[in-house]
Amino acid sequence: MNPIDADDAIIKEIVIKAKAERIFEALVDPRQRVKWWGAEGRFQTTHMESNLRPGGTWLMRGIGADGRHFTVRGEYRAIERPRLLEFTWLPDWQEDAPLTLVRFDLEEMDGSTTVRLTHSAHTTERSRESHRSWQRILARLQGYVEEKVLN
Repeated sequence: MNPIDADDAIIKEIVIKAKAERIFEALVDPRQRVKWWGAEGRFQTTHMESNLRPGGTWLMRGIGADGRHFTVRGEYRAIERPRLLEFTWLPDWQEDAPLTLVRFDLEEMDGSTTVRLTHSAHTTERSRESHRSWQRILARLQGYVEEKVLN
């Protein structure tokens, strides 16, 4: 796992009863990601584009609870299948949003995988506050991968 300055980061972990490869696929496959990436009552992703390679770009679009459309985009920085995915993150819903970094570390043991999400490079408290749904997103990833019903 990657050490990070906790002052500028959001760090969340979850254990998912699945192999790391299955979780990695749910993270990188656009058809799968739109099925689970959201936070009930807050937003839902409806479209994703991805050029999965270091330096490749990605884009997600969706709808917020208020009915407003949103876009978030970035560039892949590191891809080490099935244990690491790292990309930049730039949302359009926050004026003057800083370019931040999202990192998923996957560590498999005995058929389960610990997923550690680190969202770093937040330069303001406002930036950190606008990204508080990560635990909900990880729970939806868990539900999707473990084939539980998603609301």
